[in-house]
Amino acid sequence: QVQLVESGGGLVQPGGSLRLSCAASGSISSINYMAWYRQVPGKQRELVAGISSGDITTIPDSVKGRFTISRDNAKNTVYLQMNSLKPEDTAVYYCYTLVKLKDRIIFLPYWGQGTQVTVSL
Repeated sequence: QVQLVESGGGLVQPGGSLRLSCAASGSISSINYMAWYRQVPGKQRELVAGISSGDITTIPDSVKGRFTISRDNAKNTVYLQMNSLKPEDTAVYYCYTLVKLKDRIIFLPYWGQGTQVTVSL
């Protein structure tokens, strides 16, 4: 099994910054894709940023230029640097990974428990 531990959420004023971290642990052979999603009540979960094993990133226009995703493969950790935060960025942020376990041949999806980000005065 795989555990994803997220950290870094909290309350920040508009224009401020936060850095989210998500560390994967368990019987991991390799990690392919890593991403961050967010969700507000009553809406679908949406992609915030994704990064491939080759460090190719996907950033939607809604956060492009403000959010940056990176990963540390040695630590099985993905980061989301969020700058110039706006009230509409308020949501629960979820980490997502595609992981191949030891003694397995396919990649399986795993989600973190979510961390609240609130942007408000």
